[in-house]
Amino acid sequence: MTGPRVQDPATHRVDLVIGGMTCASCAARIEKRLNRREGVTATVNYATEKATVHYTGAVSVDDLVADVHRTGYTATLPPPLADRDAGTGADPAEGADDLRPVRQRLAVSAVLAVPVVALAMVPPWQFTYWQWLSFALAGPVVAYGGWPFHRAAWANLRHGAATMDTLVSVGTLAAFGWSAWALFLGTAGVPGMRHGFTLAVARTDGAGAIYLEAAAGVTVFLLAGRYFEHRARRRAGAALRALLALGAKDVTVRRGGQEQRIPVGQLVVGDRFVVRPGERVATDGVVEEGSSAVDAASVTGESVPVDVGPGDAVVGATVNAGGRLTVRATRVGADTQLARMAALVEEAQAGKAAVQRLADRVSAVFVPVVLALSAGTLGFWLGAGYGSAAAFTAAVAVLIIACPCALGLATPTALLVGTGRGAQLGILIRGPEVLESTRRVDTVVLDKTGTVTTGRMALVDVVAAPGADPDLLLRRAGAVEAASEHPVGRAVAGAAADRTGPLPAVTGFANRPGLGVVGEVDGVRVVVGRPRLLAESGLVVPEEVARAVADAERRGHTAVLAGWDGEARGACVVADTVKETSADAVAALRGLGLTPVLLTGDNAAAAGTVAAALGITEVHAEVLPAEKAAVVAALQARGRVVAMVGDGVNDAAALARADLGLAMGTGTDAAIEAADLTLVRGDLRVAADAIRLARRTLRTIRGNLFWAFAYNVVALPLAVLGLLSPMIAGAAMALSSVFVVANSLRLRGFRPLAR
Repeated sequence: MTGPRVQDPATHRVDLVIGGMTCASCAARIEKRLNRREGVTATVNYATEKATVHYTGAVSVDDLVADVHRTGYTATLPPPLADRDAGTGADPAEGADDLRPVRQRLAVSAVLAVPVVALAMVPPWQFTYWQWLSFALAGPVVAYGGWPFHRAAWANLRHGAATMDTLVSVGTLAAFGWSAWALFLGTAGVPGMRHGFTLAVARTDGAGAIYLEAAAGVTVFLLAGRYFEHRARRRAGAALRALLALGAKDVTVRRGGQEQRIPVGQLVVGDRFVVRPGERVATDGVVEEGSSAVDAASVTGESVPVDVGPGDAVVGATVNAGGRLTVRATRVGADTQLARMAALVEEAQAGKAAVQRLADRVSAVFVPVVLALSAGTLGFWLGAGYGSAAAFTAAVAVLIIACPCALGLATPTALLVGTGRGAQLGILIRGPEVLESTRRVDTVVLDKTGTVTTGRMALVDVVAAPGADPDLLLRRAGAVEAASEHPVGRAVAGAAADRTGPLPAVTGFANRPGLGVVGEVDGVRVVVGRPRLLAESGLVVPEEVARAVADAERRGHTAVLAGWDGEARGACVVADTVKETSADAVAALRGLGLTPVLLTGDNAAAAGTVAAALGITEVHAEVLPAEKAAVVAALQARGRVVAMVGDGVNDAAALARADLGLAMGTGTDAAIEAADLTLVRGDLRVAADAIRLARRTLRTIRGNLFWAFAYNVVALPLAVLGLLSPMIAGAAMALSSVFVVANSLRLRGFRPLAR
């Protein structure tokens, strides 16, 4: 595809929704037509059915739409982000089940085609006049089931083009048409006719042979492939919808001295709104009143909740984990960080080139050659005086041997078996466009929080002051923290309950926002929190404890001091811990030839600790969501082919930008929908299995395509020479299909590294 060139200020950009594309060559044709115009640079993405066009002032959007229409397709402008449903992120026009017609056509065709194929392939079932029943059943399959292929073939013909649709249409109509001729004008319609054939290579008039099972079977198999392809493409915009749905739906705003609940879309810059504990921050703003801890993991990737107070900035869609806040809105609508992230995902998806499938590329040359060979064969045998029956037999044999049954099965069967096996192992492959990227990937970027780490705070150490009892320290600190809603406090309380048993009751509990908590345990006033809180409470921090706190902070951990009776008794150290399987996973990824890179919004100290534990040397820390996609783009600019593994909304744009996106299924919907592969389990080792399975599936598809074409190359000359009857041609086509299916089924034996 043509990439966007450097744009000057007079250059504009527009995204067009393209309709009517049936294969990757359609996208290439539209792209070629648009790029003919002076001042236009266009890329057409078949997977998302969108064209991204950069154009100068000399060209209008109407000109671009007209060019697409002249190519035989439709083009419309998508609604802007601001006009999409604030609650669901969906376009107003969405909602209809656009898969229903394809699913219905497939179901009807399959029901009618099964007895046709069964009667043709099982001679004992061939009763008197069975051929007429087959004809009656196959007719609707070829006409109704194959209508999308016939319609696309006709549209391509009008514009002087040929695709797989052309070959499907011509092949199925030729097989059905010859069968009709043999039934009505030949000898195939006589009572007691049996569907037998000889493997001898010899000339025959074929007047008693029918090929209805070929026409019906090809149609159903290709309809099935089209259905699964449509289902995968239909989800291309779900990442954007998940991002937009993440934001708050309504907000409590202060206007005229009163609080009122309004839809978030009615917020304006300067509005003061209230964020209660557990609520999402409605939009980007600055805290004016109150103190709290804000959980920003889903947006910024920061694993530890951030304490905020008056004057601190907060980001929309983050969660208030503590006290009540009053925030002044500084950015609303399309200017917010969440909306910019959504725009990044949309732009990254639009710029991701669709793989040009081998079958579609070859068909541009293969189809005209086959049609010319068939016409030339007919003319030669008529001119040679062999009679019309022999001439048409040879010509139809050329068309049938070229009918792309095996070609149509090559991709969908391998994909279905591969994805089915993947689903058993917790690996979801989005579609065949994904597979090409897995072969070329040489770098894997790993998000830290929730991907290589648990994403949850956990107690990693208890440092007791000289002479203090660590169990008593943890027990009393955990008892006071049990009354707190702060994630760090919950980690301490949970570990205390696990290690020391049921925690004692707390009286006189008080929360000091941003500093810590205070309460009375066992008749003793216990202070738990930051050094400042202990100092204000008159508690002395021993030098050994202060060093332990400083050391923990250097490693990127969080240390909570606890003390009573005038002295700090020690510190509880919490951190986002590395998953047990992450080290093995990184080693497995290295074994696949991939260079691991750690990418996180967390601080450099925490990132360095995790990287050291996993043996990763390249680390990008304190990276904002927009910068994550930029880091991936920078690696690509250095010639690397990048896979990205992540789980948060903050990873969605980077997942979409990467050559291959892998989302942990334990993460957010936005990350999952932006990715090419979804790992249902939270085990990073599955990422290595996913790449291995995808690469093996790709090899299977390529092998299928090779053998599907190989039998054409061998058999076509025999058909042209009149040495191959249509029946043997049909048998060869069927055998090639059986081979393709059997080869694909070998994927069921794939064994994972992660058990």
